[in-house]
Amino acid sequence: MATREATWAYRDDHDEFARTFYRRFGDGVVSSIGIGTYLGDPTDERDASYHDAIVTALESGINVVDTAINYRHQRSERVVGDAVADAEVDREAIAVATKGGFVPFDGERPADPGAFVQSEYLDTGIVDRDDLVAGQHCIAPDYIDDQVDRSLTNLGLDTIDLYYVHNPETQLKSKSREAVYDQLEATFEQLEERAAAGDIEHYGVATWEAFRVAADHDSYLSLPEIVERARAAAETVGNAATHLRAIQLPFNVAMADAFTVESHDGAEGPQSALWFAHEAGLDVFTSASIMQGQLATAVPDEVAAKLSGETSAQRAINFARSAPGVTCSLVGTGSVEHAEENVDAGRYEPLGADAFDAVFE
Repeated sequence: MATREATWAYRDDHDEFARTFYRRFGDGVVSSIGIGTYLGDPTDERDASYHDAIVTALESGINVVDTAINYRHQRSERVVGDAVADAEVDREAIAVATKGGFVPFDGERPADPGAFVQSEYLDTGIVDRDDLVAGQHCIAPDYIDDQVDRSLTNLGLDTIDLYYVHNPETQLKSKSREAVYDQLEATFEQLEERAAAGDIEHYGVATWEAFRVAADHDSYLSLPEIVERARAAAETVGNAATHLRAIQLPFNVAMADAFTVESHDGAEGPQSALWFAHEAGLDVFTSASIMQGQLATAVPDEVAAKLSGETSAQRAINFARSAPGVTCSLVGTGSVEHAEENVDAGRYEPLGADAFDAVFE
């Protein structure tokens, strides 16, 4: 797993970056730009491209890699594992994150997806039919426990640095909000046990809508409630403190709701997800930082003028990592050229707090 000594040494080896490029994560440090692995066809050619891009980024100053077991039918996890092993970088200098929630295929989409899910997960008892939503999503404890094991194998790691419960708001399509909180607490207990065993270092919750929508939205989940459920889970298991460490949510120039929508109850009233997470001591990893490529060519002129970077993608990345409370902004990196461009974004200082606020004026 990533360690304090190795990540700080990695930072010292890459002192050419802007002063605020590396940020605290636990007792170590991580780059404020990370590698995303969501997009792309499930092909050998795409695997090779990802592998070379990840190796390039890791050897150039980025030490955060994010994936999920369902990305590209498990191929993304496997190529991340290969790249981490092949890069000339100490494994203990790299923070590897993955997720579980969406039922994954294996290498390619099967001819009969329903039959695959039936035989692989339902017939084997890994998934209870009552816990499966929309035929593809489950966050029940036994299922997540199984997925942690599969991810460890795919990644070739002894420990996953950060393991997310993936898009739990999907469960709200067929369950009450209270039922989802109850299931999250039970799953957090399982993850607390895996943390105590050393299989994961931290866990978190990765979402698409849950934390950045209004409290009356169908997909809303309360960050304060989730924090309380994690604390209860740690107490039940007997851990001295919760291993809940981070959240992940979309944040970019066009999707700034995590900063502007105040829907989480703080000590002094409603707060945005970013502010609540910051005050609760949670790290924030932003996804869709360049809006899955859409901002690589078109950041609004009035915003672009306030941001540093030679390309639109670099300015978009620097917007995302300028937000208060953001530890790292993840960017899809499927080629060596994109890896080099994204790394170079870190040579610019992000906006300060006042300058960031001014973007919204």
